[in-house]
Amino acid sequence: MSVLSAFRDSSRARVILEQIRRRDTGPVCIMEFCGGHTVAIFRSGLRSVMPEHVRMLSGPGCPVCVTSNADLDRAVALAKTPGVILATYGDMLRVPGSQESLMQVKARGFDVEVVYSTLDALSLAEARPDREIVFFGIGFETTAPAAAAAVLQARTRGLRNFSLCSVMKLTIPGAKALLGAGDVHVDAVIGPGHVASIIGSDAWRFLPEDYGIPVAISGFETLDLLMATDALLRMIEEKSPDLVNAYSRIVRPEGNRKAWGMVEQVFDTRDTSWRGFGVLPDSGLALRESFSEFDADIRFNISIEESAEHPACRCGEVLRGVVTPLDCNVFGTSCTPESPLGPCMVSSEGSCAAYYHYQRVSTAVHPGD
Repeated sequence: MSVLSAFRDSSRARVILEQIRRRDTGPVCIMEFCGGHTVAIFRSGLRSVMPEHVRMLSGPGCPVCVTSNADLDRAVALAKTPGVILATYGDMLRVPGSQESLMQVKARGFDVEVVYSTLDALSLAEARPDREIVFFGIGFETTAPAAAAAVLQARTRGLRNFSLCSVMKLTIPGAKALLGAGDVHVDAVIGPGHVASIIGSDAWRFLPEDYGIPVAISGFETLDLLMATDALLRMIEEKSPDLVNAYSRIVRPEGNRKAWGMVEQVFDTRDTSWRGFGVLPDSGLALRESFSEFDADIRFNISIEESAEHPACRCGEVLRGVVTPLDCNVFGTSCTPESPLGPCMVSSEGSCAAYYHYQRVSTAVHPGD
């Protein structure tokens, strides 16, 4: 639903926007940490109706985008391993690695399959007992329960030809790394609704308690985002940073304990590399030793050469909020969705792709301006 549609369909949207425009906060920067929110904000036109003193900025909430080139190179190497069928999500195919993408590998005759979930990869393992099925698992806390369920099912069904290459990440270490780096000033945060539905809204209390930054957990409809934005501006206006759950129809304070319990059963945390951030301690999910027979890293012992990113791509800076896509010299010219130089232009949740489709202008605007 666009902002204009929301106005036509609901007087509530007009009331909330008027409240936002009356808030006496001074200049503020609101960052969303979810790639789904980034796309929803652009698609709805929400930025265009915000008052001039309210700046909205995208963060590192795109799991495809924060996957490092070293991890992509590992997936490419796995796909080239004799007897292996590499299964992964469609967005990953076109992301450029250091030398080539998974799509290029597939075009050369290696077996790379697009699946919609880890359970699809599990079905592939059942259908092809003659091949090793490796699922290249990306994502945040939202996709981790399905990955855990697939591993548990693989053990129950006795599937010896299924393994997982996990590059899944945890959002909160990423958020703390961004705020701790001090590259960009953030006054308030729109909290990720889907992630919070798993780990709970209370998991985000560290923002007001440790950083003095208000956070509002939001859904993905225009009204959700308007309500979350107004709640953030109210807390800034009242100088009372807190946590507001503006998505209570889905998100509980404690989250989904059954789903997260499966994750804790199957996975442990480990240090892992994020594009634009480097290695962040305890920010990744790795299979526990008790499930090591399903760990593709152990099963295949892949080694790769030193990874490298395209020198013109500024995706890492975009993910940290240091620049917007419009500041990148190759944005919309040599880097487009048809010929991407980095993952932020590939992913359906990438900031560059969102800017390209919804907000292309000729003049670059720096986040600090």
